[in-house]
Amino acid sequence: MATDTMTKPTPTLMPLAIDIPVRGMTCAACVRRVEKAIAAIDGVEEATVNLATERAHVVLRPGAAGVGDVAAAVREAGYEPAEETIELAIAGMTCASCVGRVEKALAAVPGVMGATVNLATERASVRVLGGASLVPALVAAVAGAGYEATPAPAAADARADEAAAKDAEQASLLRAVLVSAVATLPVAVLEMGTHFFDALHEAVHSTIGMGNARILSFVLATIVLFGPGLRFHRKGWPALLRAAPDMNSLVVLGTTAAWAFSTVATFATGVLPSGADQTYFEAAAIVVTLILLGRWFEVRAKGRTSEAIRRLMTLQARTARILRDGVEQDVDIATVRPGDTVVVRPGERIPVDGEVIDGESFVDEAMITGEPVPAHKAVGDAVTGGTVNGVGAFRFTAQRVGADTLLAQIVRTVEAAQGSKLPIQAAVDRVTLWFVPVVMAIAALTFLAWLVFGPSPALSYALVHTVAVLIIACPCAMGLATPTSIMVGSGKAAELGVLFRRGDALQSLRDATVIALDKTGTLTRGRPEVTDLVVQEGFSEEEVLAVVASAEARSEHPVAVAVVEQARARGLSLVEPEAFEAVAGWGVTARVNGRAVAVGTHRLMDKLGIAVGPASGEAERLADAARTPLFAAIDGRLAAVFGVADAVKDTSPAALAALRAIGLKVVMITGDTRRTADAVARDLGIDEVIAEVLPTDKAEVVKRLQQGGAVKVAFVGDGINDAPALAQADVGIAIGTGTDVAIEAADVVLMSGDLRNVANAIALSQATIRNIRQNLAWAFGYNILLIPLAAGVLQPGFGISLSPILSGLAMAFSSVSVVTNALRLRRFVPPLKAG
Repeated sequence: MATDTMTKPTPTLMPLAIDIPVRGMTCAACVRRVEKAIAAIDGVEEATVNLATERAHVVLRPGAAGVGDVAAAVREAGYEPAEETIELAIAGMTCASCVGRVEKALAAVPGVMGATVNLATERASVRVLGGASLVPALVAAVAGAGYEATPAPAAADARADEAAAKDAEQASLLRAVLVSAVATLPVAVLEMGTHFFDALHEAVHSTIGMGNARILSFVLATIVLFGPGLRFHRKGWPALLRAAPDMNSLVVLGTTAAWAFSTVATFATGVLPSGADQTYFEAAAIVVTLILLGRWFEVRAKGRTSEAIRRLMTLQARTARILRDGVEQDVDIATVRPGDTVVVRPGERIPVDGEVIDGESFVDEAMITGEPVPAHKAVGDAVTGGTVNGVGAFRFTAQRVGADTLLAQIVRTVEAAQGSKLPIQAAVDRVTLWFVPVVMAIAALTFLAWLVFGPSPALSYALVHTVAVLIIACPCAMGLATPTSIMVGSGKAAELGVLFRRGDALQSLRDATVIALDKTGTLTRGRPEVTDLVVQEGFSEEEVLAVVASAEARSEHPVAVAVVEQARARGLSLVEPEAFEAVAGWGVTARVNGRAVAVGTHRLMDKLGIAVGPASGEAERLADAARTPLFAAIDGRLAAVFGVADAVKDTSPAALAALRAIGLKVVMITGDTRRTADAVARDLGIDEVIAEVLPTDKAEVVKRLQQGGAVKVAFVGDGINDAPALAQADVGIAIGTGTDVAIEAADVVLMSGDLRNVANAIALSQATIRNIRQNLAWAFGYNILLIPLAAGVLQPGFGISLSPILSGLAMAFSSVSVVTNALRLRRFVPPLKAG
């Protein structure tokens, strides 16, 4: 007996994206090296490394490479993938087999390096690459095994761990600077002071003697190089042995060469040519001290680039007051679950997202949306975690908690934008990959040139200039030029209520020359109102309004909602239509109490063969007044013409004026009639109007505006039907008060409905790209100008050169200057005050 079998489709596995903290990177060459190592793994679809955030974003193909392979590749490249430990509290375990099941479930989560579960303490210790972003997956894995997991308070927040690690690094560098400075000062006095001051020379000569002074300098310089400076050796030499030199390698080669030559000059003078027995202990020690000092300043400055994220994190409440079994109790925020009833008292911060079920108040949402006026919240209204309650009290049902809250999504969005690379960075990466080897080649040529052609003592001249070249070269500034500006710029944008969902939108937005805007909900309030109702002979207003509103009750279109609200405001009773059909962009047809009803544009009337001639004059009058004419027919006869108007937002005129002032061409795309659209355009000073566009055609209109890529177009919209246009545009800008679909399709999100933030976002984009170009000009200009100077090309003709000490000073503060310049973006003042 044969049986039919059905082949089940193989489920499609999604690529795994994970962010891995990478320690030990110091310059752009390190970034390229880590990216190259990860990308070489079979199964890696994408690898992007950010020097400023010290993270690698890796996308893995399912079933191919594992996170362990990525970690091994990073280590093999000479860097350290930062493993983090997440502590989970496990409930429901009763025996050793429970422990085994939980461990197995946790170990199967992508990103987990190892998991240990303790039955006695009911804790799981999980080693992960990827940090706190894995907590939801870990909790879900434990739940899938039949147990309950919650983040343990002791180590639930990996960001706090990272902050602590950065603080520890800063403290370590400060200690190193102090120790190095204390040891270097006597060396500088002995080696340099005795050359400049005869009295000091005589004092040293008559007390400890010049030979002993050299030995003391050797001891102190050795302490500096192999004490505080040991961090350079630990990274520099292994990088050289792997034939992948980095900035640490340059420092190590330069300082070690100066120290080694001086050591030979001190203890084995006879092996050197006559007159070449000078010592450079002070150069080696001072260079190490200055570079450590520069690193300390750099770490401090880099820490300030992440202040926007830290400020966002401070908005998160630590506890919540929930109602369980009729009793109010304060619980840790991590234990709040969807469906919990949360109690909010006056002045408290709202812990999670939800919907008000009892009470009312005014809530300050400025930190999320940028709107300064507190929003009224009553039963049925949504509240957002991180916002602050006013003087009222209310209860709400928790709907989105943990990583699903709007605040958590904003933090992730800002972090993603900060970790992305702009197109401008691609060229920089290609250069920095070869920068250090090229510098080493220049140093070798410098040594040979001075040794062969230099004056006596040639060896001394060759050594000094070679060390200067190795020390002054700074790939750090190149690597930090772009990401630091992105971090500060996107963080500043978040403070203004603008979220860059993609970092490269910062550059794309700057290049836009045309700004296209949807009308309804973007330029206007998005809440149309019925302003006119002109009935035809044989019909009454109440009769027409009741029948039409009953037909429109099934529609979600804003115009339909306005008609229904008008009927209810007049106290009219509505009935359920027996049949209903919506035709996008045309209107609706329905049957109400056995009567055929059609409501929509003149095109719908023409399609149904209903003459609108008697009302055409009234329709023209409404259109001239920027009101949309809406025709209503009952039983095949034209019954009335409605005038519907969507008021322009108070902020739209100023916003469009600012966009024109920037030099953008402003285009309005709308489904309204040409006459209505032109009336709105006249009031707002819009350059071009594209009217009577069906919702499905907006993307095609944007494509025409782009002219085959010759014109960069930014599109601003808020509705579901705007999503294709937002995706088609070079930059899609969604109004944050709009639909989730529109927001998902956009590159930039305006958290409030204030259109003035479009101009602010563009101005910030321009400021950020300008800042990046300044940084790149400094980073490349510094190296292009000073490396030849350090090599001594101007010394024969002009007597101008850079000593190793001056080279170390310049190198130490080159990257600091780049970060400091990026921090200027924190003082960015938007051209328009939104909200």
